[in-house]
Amino acid sequence: MSALFQKILSSPKRLAMPVAVYPGLSLAGTRVIDVVTNAKAQFETQAAFHRRFNTIAVFSAMDLSLEAEAFGAEIKMPEDEVPAVVNRLVSTSEDVEKLRVPKPGDKRTGIFLETVRMLSGLHPQPIVLGGMIGPFSLAGRIFGVGESLELVANDPDLMEALLEKCAAFLIDYAKAFKAAGADALLVAEPTAGLLSPGMLGIHSAPYVKRIREAVADERFDIILHDCAARLIHLPRIMESGVKFMHFGSPMDIPAVLKQVPPDVIVSGNLDPSAMFCKADRDEMAARTRELLDATENYRNFVISSGCDLPPNTLMENVEAFFAEVDKGRPANSISRRW
Repeated sequence: MSALFQKILSSPKRLAMPVAVYPGLSLAGTRVIDVVTNAKAQFETQAAFHRRFNTIAVFSAMDLSLEAEAFGAEIKMPEDEVPAVVNRLVSTSEDVEKLRVPKPGDKRTGIFLETVRMLSGLHPQPIVLGGMIGPFSLAGRIFGVGESLELVANDPDLMEALLEKCAAFLIDYAKAFKAAGADALLVAEPTAGLLSPGMLGIHSAPYVKRIREAVADERFDIILHDCAARLIHLPRIMESGVKFMHFGSPMDIPAVLKQVPPDVIVSGNLDPSAMFCKADRDEMAARTRELLDATENYRNFVISSGCDLPPNTLMENVEAFFAEVDKGRPANSISRRW
């Protein structure tokens, strides 16, 4: 069992693990463009947030353009917004056949690997989580999201050819994060949640499983993040073999906890925009308490943001979130599954 799993399942209190790097910008005096182009700035931004809230885990930043850029995709990179892919990189079977599979460290991927190396040197050491995009979501950024959703129905063989190249790179990239000192890896697969459950079971879960089998051991594992998935997707997601799932606001978390084994960790799902960015402090606290109450019998639940917290996150809402978690009852007062 990895250090992350041990820390969660043996904790005497409720734990919180928001996916939060960019909220540290104001604490570190950095900009988004600094974080996504400079390992030292990314480290300092996450370290500042970690020190402010004494978080149990630290992350490399979420940038879902990163891996597509390594393949050759064009991206836009504003100073104060997370980078995004512009235009399709491939559109035909010939394009996919010619597509070169990059190496870990190519383009900006090396910055995120170096950030993890730096984060692993923090003392006392928190759990260190690397982050990368998932296989179907990467294919969507290379081929086009809408076009990929059509491709699974119209030309599944072409999608499979593209996914093979995506998975080949992601397996090597996951190994590089492990070698850099990460305790686990957050694999962001949001586009898969837009598929039907059957299509997810064909075009996402087997590739996630392949990635996990390539890197998971007693020290290291992956966390599968899908902020678009709903309860109907859960059985197919479970086919990937993941033992730690992180969901967004569309997911019915209490229903998930009733269906998964007690050694499978579930996390999420407070809406980043509606709650952390737009709610007032009282509403943030109330919604956090509501989710904590709904999951109080489950040791295998870790409350979190439903997705990556954006740069415009309200710090007072982060404070309200952690304050409510800190009020939680100790584990020895909870009976069922705890």
